[in-house]
Amino acid sequence: MGAFKIFSAEFKASCGTVEQFLKPTLPEVAIVGRSNVGKSSAINCLVNHKGLAKVGKTPGKTQTINFFEIVTNGPRFMLVDLPGYGFAKVPERIRELWGPLIEEYLRTRKNLQGVVVLVDSRRVQESDQAMVEWLMRLKIPVMVVATKADKVTRGHRQAALRELREGLGMEEDPLFLSAYTGEGKQILLDQLREVLTLDSPLP
Repeated sequence: MGAFKIFSAEFKASCGTVEQFLKPTLPEVAIVGRSNVGKSSAINCLVNHKGLAKVGKTPGKTQTINFFEIVTNGPRFMLVDLPGYGFAKVPERIRELWGPLIEEYLRTRKNLQGVVVLVDSRRVQESDQAMVEWLMRLKIPVMVVATKADKVTRGHRQAALRELREGLGMEEDPLFLSAYTGEGKQILLDQLREVLTLDSPLP
């Protein structure tokens, strides 16, 4: 089997309420992480499209659930960008809107095949641990990806992986990803293919 490749990515919808969610016609993979984890850069790297997800100078910029249709050399799917969590400068009122929106999506979306959880490769936050634990309780396949891998020297890689694994309560090491160098990109793409080819509840 050849490498999994993404041919195109197209923005489809930006949803601020549950009622705006797209009809579940394709398998979906969601991507979530803290507001300063480099989520937009990771998405743009993954889909070979520098301007697809807006890279903001202010963490917490994404305030809606954004749907992108992805065409590949395998299954077509929807990549779903969830609002970042855990950023103190986001107004409380907005955080109160995000929380139920994200929770409703993750708990009820029948065509959700898996979730990519982005964590900073240099440190684990309590909110990261809480997100991973919650997804595991929901029995949703989780792929934990440590971003900004280029910031971690080769000599500190094993220690960083151990700290991430223990901090998140995982048995396996997270995957290092660098949006700057492309490290880990193909491995993550191949993991996405595995998740997308699991039995889907779609007809």
